[in-house]
Amino acid sequence: QVQLVESGGGLVQPGGSLRLSCAASGSIFSINYMAWYRQAPGKQRELVAGITSDSTTTYPDSVKGRFTISRDNAKNPVYLQMNSLKPEDTAVYYCFARTTNFRAYWGQGTQVTVSS
Repeated sequence: QVQLVESGGGLVQPGGSLRLSCAASGSIFSINYMAWYRQAPGKQRELVAGITSDSTTTYPDSVKGRFTISRDNAKNPVYLQMNSLKPEDTAVYYCFARTTNFRAYWGQGTQVTVSS
């Protein structure tokens, strides 16, 4: 079992920066992939950043060059550094983890609002 808790969300002005954190607990050594997803009202949940056990990262074009996923060690904690934020980045951001036995875990989400 893995528990994920996001933090760091809040209100930020366009062009500003924010860093989200994801703290994992439980069987964290079974995690082989972690990611950040977001979901805005009326939109589907989408991947914004992923990182594999060998530190390969993945970003969609919408955030590439602005967002960076990182971690303090191989598993925990995981961060999402968000720069040059835009109003369209407003969403609930979720931490995600996948384990070696193919289980998927989600955090509770943290709200990010980009507004002047």
